[in-house]
Amino acid sequence: MHSISLALPQGRWTSIVGPNGAGKSTLLKVLAGLLPHSGEVALLGQPMAAMRGRERARRLSWLGQNESSADDLTAYDVAMLGRLPHQPWLAPPSAGDHAAVERALRATQAWDWRGRPLGQLSGGERQRVLLARALAVEAEVLLMDEPLANLDPPHQTDWLLMVRALVADGKTVVSVLHEISFALQADALVVMDKGCVTHQGACADAATHRALESVFDYRIAVHHLAGQWLALPRL
Repeated sequence: MHSISLALPQGRWTSIVGPNGAGKSTLLKVLAGLLPHSGEVALLGQPMAAMRGRERARRLSWLGQNESSADDLTAYDVAMLGRLPHQPWLAPPSAGDHAAVERALRATQAWDWRGRPLGQLSGGERQRVLLARALAVEAEVLLMDEPLANLDPPHQTDWLLMVRALVADGKTVVSVLHEISFALQADALVVMDKGCVTHQGACADAATHRALESVFDYRIAVHHLAGQWLALPRL
């Protein structure tokens, strides 16, 4: 990945898009502090390198691609892992922790099978539990890499509504998405290609649409239909 200077707006939803191998996931991991880098990453105005690990884990939540967890853990226990940054060492979960986990599981419609082991869940159900774990942190910033993986269309729509609710509550969301039409529902788009940011702008801007079409070799076209921007195959 090349030298990148990027400022992501607080309290907004930004989507990162680009062709395979563009560096999207690498950039998101750098922002999460999961990969070494030579530059500086600031979180909510503070250098992340100066933050203690527990403080950073409370303020920033991460959902990665193809994340795994022990198959014998129940959905409830997996979601409770998101509360670890809030718990004193070896202390049992508090009433507040249990309430946060219930809110997260209900938000992802996973509450009804909270007692089932992760290994007994489908791919889409597992993804909703992992999303609940990220939500249970109740962090100010959420970074999500391919959060729509394995989700059917109704639950993809639920995810979109959930993100909008988070932003309305003042949270900052940054997502890497292959589903370009969903990415265009964000407040802002970061377009990447070959390890570089080629464009950053509002999803409604014509310049953003041109950059998006260009990076995909004009094989897609952005249209305004039914009150929203959609990326459709160029036939």
